[in-house]
Amino acid sequence: MGINSERDIEANLQIGPTDRGMVRLFIEAKGVEIPMDFDPEEAEEIAEEIRAAARAARHVRR
Repeated sequence: MGINSERDIEANLQIGPTDRGMVRLFIEAKGVEIPMDFDPEEAEEIAEEIRAAARAARHVRR
């Protein structure tokens, strides 16, 4: 599976701070729970990658 492979899977995404000073991405799909913890600096890098991808996606022809 790659970035351009479509899947018909529903998932929930929650994002928030933990009580240990980390940023957690929590993904839940079909009974599977995936907690992913990042320190604040890593979370900011991920946020910038998401912003960059959003900018690039705006320029893709549909």
